Amino acid sequence: MTKKIEIVPIAFVKNSRKEPTDDNWSEVISEIELASDVPTESLDGIETFSHLHILFHFHKSEKTMNGAGHPRGNTEYPKVGIFVQRKKDRPNHIGLTTVKLLKHTGRVLTVANLDAIDGTPIVDIKPVLKEFLPNDSIKQPDWSSDLMKQYWKK
Repeated sequence: MTKKIEIVPIAFVKNSRKEPTDDNWSEVISEIELASDVPTESLDGIETFSHLHILFHFHKSEKTMNGAGHPRGNTEYPKVGIFVQRKKDRPNHIGLTTVKLLKHTGRVLTVANLDAIDGTPIVDIKPVLKEFLPNDSIKQPDWSSDLMKQYWKK
């Protein structure tokens, strides 16, 4: 029997993106501000890292996809399972992005390349350690590179 789990946000996103969109995220600079019940010292030493993994909740996603579908609904891409895509309409609406840490001031992190909209609840922050990154080449299908070609453009 599957048990439910409860996750409480540890921080929230502040940025200029108010609605979810699929492309042009490079121009967005975000602030991640700790929730009021999270101690400021939780971020002590974080500025010694250049990049962070941010786990967040797609709080505006109203659909849940299980099974398979065409990425972004594009029938020119193959029909693939939800766990082969990074879309927001997932079973638990959890997102993961690697961001560049630009600044740490008190309870606030300023980051680049966070593809989460204003108000998004953050569920965890982890430093990027090169030892956890792949030590061999990354393989991915051509359709995924095509899908992402506008994602980080300004």
